[in-house]
Amino acid sequence: MLDFHTLAEFSRSNCIGICAFLVPANLIATLLTIILTALRRPLSQLQPVVGIATIFALVMILHVYSWFVVGVVMAPTYILMSLAITCLLTNIAAIILHKRLINNPDFSKTC
Repeated sequence: MLDFHTLAEFSRSNCIGICAFLVPANLIATLLTIILTALRRPLSQLQPVVGIATIFALVMILHVYSWFVVGVVMAPTYILMSLAITCLLTNIAAIILHKRLINNPDFSKTC
């Protein structure tokens, strides 16, 4: 059974490596979500990308939360938390926007 204390300690001791992976992974996965939504790809192609991007964002939120628990309140923790929340909200908005685009095909036509 996983102990939260042990997992949080692992997260804090490997912070550089975790952040070096999660920051670009969040940005790339969210950008891919935006691109697939703009190209009106089918929901079956969009959902796996949104799922992976959401997992990356939630892992980053938990990672930053492990720093908040021990009292580390600095600019990088707020920046990383803002990035994770922004990516999470963008992915949720992409699913909602995709459903609106499918239900109303004239929604995105400008000409």
